[in-house]
Parts: sequence; C-alpha cells; structure tokens
Amino acid sequence: MASLLSPSLSVPPPRNKVNSVSASTIAAKTPPAGNFQPTARNGRNYGCRWMIKANMSAGADVLEKDSVSAESVDDANDYGVVSMHHVGILCENLERSLEFYQNVLGLKINEARPDDKLPYRGAWLWVGSEMIHLMELPNPDPLTGRPQHGGRDRHTCIAIGDVSKLKVILDKAGIPYTLSRSGRPAIFTRDPDANALEFTQV
Repeated sequence: MASLLSPSLSVPPPRNKVNSVSASTIAAKTPPAGNFQPTARNGRNYGCRWMIKANMSAGADVLEKDSVSAESVDDANDYGVVSMHHVGILCENLERSLEFYQNVLGLKINEARPDDKLPYRGAWLWVGSEMIHLMELPNPDPLTGRPQHGGRDRHTCIAIGDVSKLKVILDKAGIPYTLSRSGRPAIFTRDPDANALEFTQV
C-alpha cells in the first residue's frame, strides 16, 4: 500500500518578486541525493521528504525551507493502519445470501473463522486477502426507495480483474446492475437484501 510520492511539489508563489523560484523548476530537476530522503516510521514508508534551500537573495537574504514534507505524519496519531480486514453485511436469510455470494459471485467461505461464537448466524467469505462477514440480523435500512445506482448509496467496493466477465455472470443469473456513471470500468449491483456492491476493475 505504501508507495513513493511523485517528486512534484506545489509551492505558492513568493510575495516579493525577487528571484522567485517556480515549482516546475524545482520539480524538473532531480534533487541531489542528500536533499531527497525517504521518510519511514516503524518500518513503514510514508513517502519522501524534500530538503530544499531556495535562494531568494536581494542583498544576501536567504529563505531556507528545511524539511518541506510531502506527507506529514504525526507519530502520536499513527496507530498502525495496515489494510481493510473485513466488511460486515447484514442479511435476512443466511442461506439465500450464501447462494448469491458463493454461487453467483464465486466467493469462498473462510472455514477458519468460527460460526458458532456469536449470538447470531453468519459466515465469513474471502475477498482476496480480506473478508465479508455476512450477519443474519435485522436490517435497519429500508429495502425499497433506495437509489437505483448503488454508487449513490452506502456500498462495498471489491476490486476485480475483468468487469466484462462479471457482466456475463450477472446477465446469466438475471441480476440487474448499473455501470459506473464516470465511464471507468466498474459495475454496481445489489445482493438479496439490497446491500449495494461495487466491482471496480483494477
């Protein structure tokens, strides 16, 4: 998830017009090795840090920006976010939901997760290395009057490799869907309990 940031920098124009340095001039040049440092805490990469010294001299005045950080992270607030672990989805009937999630979408049950430790029925389904937790509980959301397009509703987004193949699967199962309004390769549908699902091609 961590990635190096692009070496471009947005610098507001100086108030005086003496030897102003534009951001494009800075970004166009590769900084010396000593002035471009990766920033890491607790073994995690937080991007890059520019060490910039810009000379705006009008009689030897020097404006020095030590450590203009492309991404500032407050150590006190860094509690170690790693990834999304699971999404909880409410269902009225577990078997009906499993028919959809397993037999239509092809998701597999995580057998290692206990299904008898909670005071309600449920199942854990693998979505890549993360999971969906189906929970057979009363749903406070209405089943009718929801937006036709799931992108305008609370939704769970799943990254997939080929939207066109999923379209064929949904067509064959007679399950309605809408495509992304932005034109990107993404498809929206709903499960049997009207929970909105987005599948975006990556």
